[in-house]
Amino acid sequence: MNPRWETVIGLELHIQLATRSKLFSGAATAFGAAPNAQACAVDLAMPGVLPVLNEIAVRMAISFGLAINAEIAPRSVFARKNYFYPDLPKGYQISQFELPIVARGTIEVRLPDGTDKVIRVTRAHLEEDAGKSLHEGFKGLSGIDLNRAGTPLIEVVSEPDLRSAQEAVAYMRKVHALVRYLGISDGNMQEGSFRCDANVSLRRHGARELGTRAEIKNLNSFRFVELAIEYEIARQQELLERGERVLQETRLYDSDLNETRPLRSKEEAFDYRYFPDPDLLPVEIRPELLQEIRAAMPELPDARCNRFMHQFGLPEREAAQLTTERALADFYERTATHAGVDARMAANWIIGELSGALNRDHLELHQALLDPDRLAGLLLRIGDGTLSGRMAKQVFETMWGSSAGADEIIERQGLRQVTDAGFIEQLVDKVLAANPDQIQQYRAGKGKVLAYLVGQVMKQSQGQANPQQVSQLLLARLRGET
Repeated sequence: MNPRWETVIGLELHIQLATRSKLFSGAATAFGAAPNAQACAVDLAMPGVLPVLNEIAVRMAISFGLAINAEIAPRSVFARKNYFYPDLPKGYQISQFELPIVARGTIEVRLPDGTDKVIRVTRAHLEEDAGKSLHEGFKGLSGIDLNRAGTPLIEVVSEPDLRSAQEAVAYMRKVHALVRYLGISDGNMQEGSFRCDANVSLRRHGARELGTRAEIKNLNSFRFVELAIEYEIARQQELLERGERVLQETRLYDSDLNETRPLRSKEEAFDYRYFPDPDLLPVEIRPELLQEIRAAMPELPDARCNRFMHQFGLPEREAAQLTTERALADFYERTATHAGVDARMAANWIIGELSGALNRDHLELHQALLDPDRLAGLLLRIGDGTLSGRMAKQVFETMWGSSAGADEIIERQGLRQVTDAGFIEQLVDKVLAANPDQIQQYRAGKGKVLAYLVGQVMKQSQGQANPQQVSQLLLARLRGET
């Protein structure tokens, strides 16, 4: 990017709350139902129906506000946002405008260069989702699925504090991890539970006035957010350097062509003719409710990361990896606090073998058969020398696909590390006698030969000799110490 220009980005994140029913009706919110099977009379805007506010959604919005140290409004108001679209049966969306439930918070993110940055959150307000227009499978027509209509959302609006696509993704990931940690959203981007609108503009470096922005709508993956913003930055820069004007408009991102294209002119608040919804009373939050919600909140990711560093002696990078997901942090803590388990070893195995197996098999942690107690049993056998690293990985793979414990597998498969010094000495002597050239090379300064000799001894022992003992004994022999 030309250094004469500065990028200014603000994000609007639409996060579906993990309630069982909708924001203003008792209809279900489960994903995957047949079209219009979960749309009741309220969702369909039938005459005479009235909305009833879902208290659980209010509590979830408050917990998010508390987590980002935001102001929780003692009195917030629902408004009607008026626009006409086929998937909006009422002709308006119930949202919040002048008096949102959450305002003025902050989120600290770790940037790709390792520095930290505080991003200001303007507001997080409650609103209902619209339905969905379907265009595939209808020749010359469109279908309307109103299952999503009325689904509860919080819209989290940031200040224009982001300066690159990478910063935007880092912020988005932090919010995504936070709502999952709080248990207020599953964050499933493929199912539309976590969506992003990105407002992108450019201004000359040093200028205080913001440039004309374009809004990129409905981005549903971290990768698409990054690509769409990078494309939009390049597009706007090219226009400005040609002396042309950037139009204020809403754009869509085409992932197949990797480009944004115009959708419609950008609306302002007055276009929606907001006014308080006459069917809904203001929401008044008592101080006792805030205390109750705060007391029920889990330890948040940043605090847990710091505790893991101090309690278990973990480097910051490992502690941060283990606390990105609440379930993963819980799994690690149960493993690491098992009597006799080395906490650093537990971290290495969970970040390495466990995470690798989950990715390989496309599983979430709760879908895996392995539990913390059985992993702890495996780590104890590594710690007491029963298993070598190679053997342990073999036992792990068997445990991964079964309910058997480490000790049972070790006995069944005869996977017990040999630590008998006399037996290992015999193998070492046999390998040295068969490799006089390698001995000369080592003594001539080629230290890498040691790894070859260790490998030969391990091969002779069928992988069961303790590799540390093998290495120590070989070194002693090669140096003429024994």
